[in-house]
Amino acid sequence: MLADIPVNPWTIILVGVGVLAIVVFFRTIRIVPQKTAFIIERLGKYNSTLDAGFHVLVPIIDRVAYKHTLKEQAVDVPPQQCITKDNIAVEVDGILYMQVVDPQKASYGINNYQFASTQLAQTTMRSVMGKLDLDKTFEERENINSVIVDAVDKASDPWGVKVTRYEVKNILPPQSIKDAMEKQMRAEREKRAAIAESEGDRQARINRAEGQKQEMIAKSEGEKQRRINEAEGRAIEIERVAQATGNGIREIAKAINEKGGINAVNLRIAEQYLNEFGNLAKTNNSIIIPSNLSDIAGMIKSAVTVLKDQSKTPQEAA
Repeated sequence: MLADIPVNPWTIILVGVGVLAIVVFFRTIRIVPQKTAFIIERLGKYNSTLDAGFHVLVPIIDRVAYKHTLKEQAVDVPPQQCITKDNIAVEVDGILYMQVVDPQKASYGINNYQFASTQLAQTTMRSVMGKLDLDKTFEERENINSVIVDAVDKASDPWGVKVTRYEVKNILPPQSIKDAMEKQMRAEREKRAAIAESEGDRQARINRAEGQKQEMIAKSEGEKQRRINEAEGRAIEIERVAQATGNGIREIAKAINEKGGINAVNLRIAEQYLNEFGNLAKTNNSIIIPSNLSDIAGMIKSAVTVLKDQSKTPQEAA
């Protein structure tokens, strides 16, 4: 049935032209995303740069030659062998951060700005590492990063690319160097441990000596105070004995001056004389005795005379 329907050639041509027009129309429409730039060439020559938004191109004449992202890009710098100043081969890698600031220069200034930037970063890295000893490479990371950023950013300025920063990821020395570094670190730790132990022992000795010193000072102060107290006690004792003796003598003197006092003294002296004389035969002591033992009355008289003289006041004696 359909084969019997006549087909007009012009209808087919019109349909084809319409489809082609629709395809061309949609190909001329360009929607540029945010933070993206399109480079437009007209008849093979740079014409314009399309920013984010809706754009319509001239069919057949205009075409999108390059597309660039304006976001900051993190480009991995492959590991490479670097020779340090002390002739140690180390493997170094990193990350390069860059951003396209001029899409036209990034399109026509160089074929591949990412590859060129990573190669330049590797070259600069080898140059920087060749000026440092192995021990310094771990301490100079910030300096290495700064030098690489300055070198790559200066070289990439004609490419329309801004290098923001560079970060060294790993610095890997050979296994033999790692073993040597580990031994060195172990020795350093043992050295610090020995120093700490000796310092602790030294401080302990000082503390013990200081404690003994304080103990001896405390003992000497205690001994000093003890002797002072004993001396003061003896002095008070002697003073009290002297006072008691003086009081006793004064009481005796008063008793002598009273009525019948002399007679009592004579009787007391006679009794003591006889008692002591009687004890001579009971001991083996050697003693000097008076030649006239029968003159007891004379001895008592002499003793009484001495007591009378002692009982007189200074005015009476004068």
